[in-house]
Formats: sequence, structure tokens, C-alpha cells
Amino acid sequence: MAQETHRVVILGSGPAGLTAALYTARANLKPLLIEGPQPGGQLTITTEVENYPGFEHGIQGPEMMEVLHRQAERFGTSFLIGEVTAADVRRRPIVLTVDKKEIAAQALIIATGATAKLLDLESEKRLMGYGVSACATCDGFFFKDKDALVVGGGDTAMEEATFLTKFCAKVSIVHRRDTLRASKIMQDRARNNPKIGFIWDSTIEEIHGKPDKTGVTGARLKNLKTGATSEVRTDAVFMAIGHQPNTALFTGQLDMDELGYLKVRPGTTYTNVEGVFAAGDVADRVYRQAVTAAGTGCMAAIDAERWLEAHEAH
Repeated sequence: MAQETHRVVILGSGPAGLTAALYTARANLKPLLIEGPQPGGQLTITTEVENYPGFEHGIQGPEMMEVLHRQAERFGTSFLIGEVTAADVRRRPIVLTVDKKEIAAQALIIATGATAKLLDLESEKRLMGYGVSACATCDGFFFKDKDALVVGGGDTAMEEATFLTKFCAKVSIVHRRDTLRASKIMQDRARNNPKIGFIWDSTIEEIHGKPDKTGVTGARLKNLKTGATSEVRTDAVFMAIGHQPNTALFTGQLDMDELGYLKVRPGTTYTNVEGVFAAGDVADRVYRQAVTAAGTGCMAAIDAERWLEAHEAH
């Protein structure tokens, strides 16, 4: 038997989870938010956030998450740092296992986000937020009239590279092969853009620069066919090799698309299981912005509140 029962449990502490916590707390549902292995989500590895409404002069990613955390806490959200290792969403109440302890929930809001796929380089981690990014929409603006590398060969890479040409002087797409996986329309768009070039059969071995105002200064590339290495000068490296939604825990229980993103009913945050809601990047393969995540966090809180009212009335 589960040791604790909560009306609402929220998984994830990014903008979606914290907004859901804020709304459910203000509705007097006394939510429990389980913060997971990366409290604050992807914004904690972001430096300047300039595109979130309300912060006229921008705000540091980690500071923004602290503000949202305090705001949710102020209205009565409880927080638990821990990783959910098992979940049974078909039981009533829903049962979650956190560090060998069972927690029960009448309603569950999943806001576990998506993780950008990276190259797993030490220099990539060190320079994340200092010229290394996994989001052109978020960070392209900072590289006006500068040069950028985009890593990848799919639609995401073509889209990111094309977007970056609005700001950058030159964009080079680095791809492991000599053919692209992207759809023909996206390939054509990139190939026909005079600011975009291609570096074929290559991967990045190391990114040069300092985690300060200097930022990224260049990269060492390796040609996978010849083995030769070369140095290129660049001001930014954008990773565009995809995202992995953090949904493995729910495989076989909740409906997902072919990439593993949770499916929700159109215009809502309802999953295919009653009392389970999805918010933020875990169910969003298109926008992946802090503000859209927060918006769906609000929706999930209202959906959960109304669901609980309807089911507790019977």
C-alpha cells in the first residue's frame, strides 16, 4: 500500500511543471512536485533568456527557474527531489515509486520534458550556454553577423540552419554522411540559401572557447572517410540531432507517437488514461519553448482540477 496519497502529483520542475504547480496550488489542491534528476529542467543549462514575456531585460535561465519555484512554493506546493523509478498509471489511485517509496496520486501531471541529443563531448558540456546551444529559436538572436555551425542532417537541422540565416553571416551544416535525411523541401530550402554551406562526412571532435564572454571560438572537425582533422573558426555550435522525450517510464501505458512524445487529446492535456495529463516538451515536438511549456502547464492544472471535481463529486 502506498504510504502517501495526494490529490495531484506533478513530475518535472521546468516551466510546465512549475506553472502546473502554481495553478493547482492556488486551486487549493496541495500539489506535490517531484523534481527529478535535473531540477529546473533545460533552462538551468541556459544562460540568458530574452524571449520569455515579462522580463524586459532578459533573465538568466537558472534565476528564472528559482523565481518560478518560489512562486509555486508560496501558494503551498510541496517539493520532493528524487527520481521516479516505476509508475503504474492504470491503478486507482495512481502509484509512483520514488527512491523505493510509494506515492499515490488521484491525478498525475507529467511534465518531464525532452532532452536534447548531444555529442557527449566534455567541451560541449563546458560551453553549453556560451555559444553551444540546442535551440536556434532561443539563441540565434545572440549571433548577429557571426558564423555558426549546425550539427545534423534531418529536418530539424535544416530548419535550425535556415532560421539562423536571419541573424548569422554564415551557417555551415556539419553532417556525418554525404546525403541528408531531411525531407526534399527542407533540403532544397537549405541548399538554395546563399548563407548556408555544408561540411560532409564529418563530425565535431572538440569545441574551442571559454565559458565566459569569449564563448565559442572554433571547432576541430574530423572527416569520417579520410580520418583527417581540420580546424574551423566559428562563434556558435547548434546541436540539431533531435530530442528524446523523457517518457520511457510510461512505455506500454500511455499512447505515444513514433518518437516517444505523449499523445494528448486535441486542445487539451488529457492523455489516453483518465486522470493523467501531459504538459510541456514531453508532449510537444514542434515548439519546445519555455512560454509554450508554461502555457500547457496552466492547461494541465485546469484540466486536472476539473477532472478531480467531476470524479470526486460521484
